[in-house]
Amino acid sequence: MLDKKIKLGLLGVGHLGKIHLKCLQNTDFEVVGVYDPDLTAQTFVKENYGIQIFESADELIDAVDALDIVSTTITHYELAIKAINQGKHAFIEKPICTTIEEARTLVKATRDQNVKVQIGHVERYNPAIVSLKDRKVQPKFIEGHRLTTFNTRGNDVSVMLDLMIHDLDLVLQLVDSEVIDVQANGVCVVNDTPDICNARITFKNGCVANLTASRISMKQMRKLRMFQGNEYISLDFLNKETQIVKLEPVSDEEASNHMTIETSTGKKIINIETPDIVENNAIVDELTDFHNAIRKNITVSVPVEAGLKALELAYLIEEKIKE
Repeated sequence: MLDKKIKLGLLGVGHLGKIHLKCLQNTDFEVVGVYDPDLTAQTFVKENYGIQIFESADELIDAVDALDIVSTTITHYELAIKAINQGKHAFIEKPICTTIEEARTLVKATRDQNVKVQIGHVERYNPAIVSLKDRKVQPKFIEGHRLTTFNTRGNDVSVMLDLMIHDLDLVLQLVDSEVIDVQANGVCVVNDTPDICNARITFKNGCVANLTASRISMKQMRKLRMFQGNEYISLDFLNKETQIVKLEPVSDEEASNHMTIETSTGKKIINIETPDIVENNAIVDELTDFHNAIRKNITVSVPVEAGLKALELAYLIEEKIKE
């Protein structure tokens, strides 16, 4: 693999697939071709990229070293298991697939075949969360809002799998503890599956995450707020901004030069910090990480196990809504 380009095929050229195809041009992959049965998608590829359009997914899988699976969620498992069982590496857009059983099978197949499989939880690459990479984060309470206006895309799954799963993945990454309780409410407004959901997730270490997701809102919002000892962290994924408000102790002499507040542990000052934000293309970055994992034979940044954990929590929330 080290002496040649990594040949990659794209499965699915819908809205997100088109974005991936454009982003792949800024990676070191050799994009061999695409497969999408939709004639409009095929025309788009012909007119804009001039790369091969394969007649079947099987033919594309046979022709490449790795797959970028950006088809509809219900097709993820069928395409991914074919690729993995043939020893092909795979990038699978979130959610990993539609059922927990399918996800567990993909985890086992990935280990058995010893291939690189990365899940497209792209918010891990958002500059807001990346700005915290060198900071110790131990949240005691998390509040998240992920709201979007109505769109026909993504409605083949519930709002938990479509939107909330981004925050579920982030929270599971940020809180290194076992989930011990979940409470949830959800409402179907436009679709047969919930369009708005609120979930309260309690972890063994005492942290509580209160998450809301809606795909029928009047405005866009993607925010995560975290509270920990003497610190409040606000992440705005939409505007790519981070703000940290800290309570810091001061001596009596220093206190005379600052506005202070009295706390149970003495006088403290409020310090507001805005970490440097490094602009990036999150999709290019995650695909580049996938490429590097294959090339250097290192662990992928978002493994199948992470995709499974987020899916399991999403379905637990769905069960609580049904109850």
